[in-house]
Amino acid sequence: MGARGNVLELIGNTPLVKLRRVVPPGCAEVFVKVESQNPTGSMKDRMAQSMIAGAESDGRLKPGGSVVEYSSGSTGASLALVCGAKGYRLRIVTSDAFSRDKLTQMAAFGAELTIVPSEDGLITKALIQSLIAKAKEFSQEPGTYWTDQLNNADSIAGYHPLGEEIWQQTDGRVDAFVQSVGTSASLRGTASVLRRHNSGLRVVAVEPGESAVLSGGQPGAHLIEGIGIGYTPPMWDSALPDEVVPVSTAEAEDMARRLAREEGLFAGTSAGANVLAAIRVGQRLGPTARIATLLVDSGLKYLSTRLYQI
Repeated sequence: MGARGNVLELIGNTPLVKLRRVVPPGCAEVFVKVESQNPTGSMKDRMAQSMIAGAESDGRLKPGGSVVEYSSGSTGASLALVCGAKGYRLRIVTSDAFSRDKLTQMAAFGAELTIVPSEDGLITKALIQSLIAKAKEFSQEPGTYWTDQLNNADSIAGYHPLGEEIWQQTDGRVDAFVQSVGTSASLRGTASVLRRHNSGLRVVAVEPGESAVLSGGQPGAHLIEGIGIGYTPPMWDSALPDEVVPVSTAEAEDMARRLAREEGLFAGTSAGANVLAAIRVGQRLGPTARIATLLVDSGLKYLSTRLYQI
């Protein structure tokens, strides 16, 4: 492939793999995009690069400036990678509710962490709002750009290449796309491209069963990091998905473990939720259909959590 000019050129063009053993008989084919092959081990490298590039292009972020964001870990690590490669200072507001592995990775890439205590290690609406408030406070400092991932539409464009990659890797045959919702940027960016290619594409959003607000339920505490903020994300487009599938933390964890043991694919909890939702949809669509979903990040980000503890 030849030498690359810098690490940012390694973002994207990740493998697509067909699941073999966790998919039951009679189910649609399920293909997973292995986003752990991005430099930080997460799909968030795509949106981090897009947000920083967008801010540079219109002067919101100037040479020598600082960046601030709130993050459960993956976005923070991705921003740290991009900011490090481009020479920007990065401050991340995060919490002890999130994987220690993620906090360590963010710091290793050069992020300066502010850790907000959680209630019993649980992800709640109140915790997310406290992280946002602290990041907003830091953003008032001179020369600071707040990427503000929940409201930053630049992140959506970062996932357009992901949709194109899936379309090409499936030889132009995708019947449904399944993705869990955090900011909703990845669902919007990927699905909009796939739907341009196939107007009949079925789009399925996934959320934590304990906090199924997009399905009309009440917010609650859960342990699926990176999704389920406890209220409707500002960039959510209710007209895009055909359905929303809730998956509980326990179900998502069980599928993530099965992916590692039965498919050799090492991923996080939201990936387990994605695959389980894809299987449920696939059982309705039948064996002639083809579904694509995402293994959002690497299981290496969760070694210290209950997901992979022995």
